[in-house]
Amino acid sequence: MTEKGHKEDLTLLGREVKGPVRKLERFPNRHPGREYVVRLVTNEFTTLCPITGQPDFATIEIEYVPDQWIVESKSLKLYFWSFRDEGNFHEHVINLMLDDLVNLLDPIRCKVVGKFNVRGGIAIDVIATYERGKDPKPGPGTGAGLVED
Repeated sequence: MTEKGHKEDLTLLGREVKGPVRKLERFPNRHPGREYVVRLVTNEFTTLCPITGQPDFATIEIEYVPDQWIVESKSLKLYFWSFRDEGNFHEHVINLMLDDLVNLLDPIRCKVVGKFNVRGGIAIDVIATYERGKDPKPGPGTGAGLVED
């Protein structure tokens, strides 16, 4: 449950949504100052090959150490869904996800792993990482982050 004053910022949770949404939402971390890992995994990610239009399937793993914010999981599910009919190279889509999460959360560390199913005899795993103070500021991503500070 979110703290008073932040519940109204969550526009997707608890509401019927009939399609994909490229909007990530967040709520306050109630344990800032404690370093812990949040891990989110889905094996239902799909996107399209930007050349052939054939579907690509992947398991996406996100691990991050939060500072002030936590990603809201329903918004993440709808965000993943928004890539379903879009053409992207594997490497690009994983880096977009990392940029969107870093822009939204300003985490201490974040890692996004895409384990794409074998196609043409080759499996592709993409691992993108960020560490505050070590890595440069992320790119613009998809603009999905909800940041209203």
